[in-house]
Amino acid sequence: MSIVPTAVGLADAEGLPAVSMRRVATMLSTSTMALYRHVPGKTELVRLMSDEVFGERRLGAAPHNWRSGPELAARWLRSVYGRHPWMAQAVASFTRPTASPHAMRYTEWVLHALAGTGLPPYTKLHIHLTLFAHVQGLAMAGDMETQARQDTGLSAAEWMVRNEPQFDAISASGDHPFLNSLFEHDEFELDLDELFEFGLRRTLDDVAMMIGETSA
Repeated sequence: MSIVPTAVGLADAEGLPAVSMRRVATMLSTSTMALYRHVPGKTELVRLMSDEVFGERRLGAAPHNWRSGPELAARWLRSVYGRHPWMAQAVASFTRPTASPHAMRYTEWVLHALAGTGLPPYTKLHIHLTLFAHVQGLAMAGDMETQARQDTGLSAAEWMVRNEPQFDAISASGDHPFLNSLFEHDEFELDLDELFEFGLRRTLDDVAMMIGETSA
């Protein structure tokens, strides 16, 4: 019974909230009780879905250059979320991480890529989690935009036009001079891909500084 692939396909098409034991059972032309014989509930189903997605493609061998390793890993993770936006919700908790062999293999890969930096073990873990959080946050923003578009029928640009009077009223108060100055001449348009590149570069630049300080 292809329970997990069916659930993954459903989440890809309609989002994680659409996934339920009953819905998956219907898609498999079986009863919900029959599904429970294989998977104890939605929490476990989502764990299995996440693990399957993390195992879809391997990262391969870690590059010898320390910077190329976490950069490759961050881009790989972003591509995973690009194919499966619901993953941003599925693995959102850092304090209660999912027991996923493939996700743990990803962490192991990043730590191995940072092994030659000379940085303390917990620093390397913090680097991994910082980059993970960066990708995670942007993926959640993208997923929320997709959900908002489905719920409202408005694109981000159309939503801004509709809400422009409220923003103009706040700006007119004069309480936000620095924020207002950003939009005096050029119209700013947020691009999540550009923000990803900015955050990735700045984080790795800071890591390079830490490595230099450690080796000095």
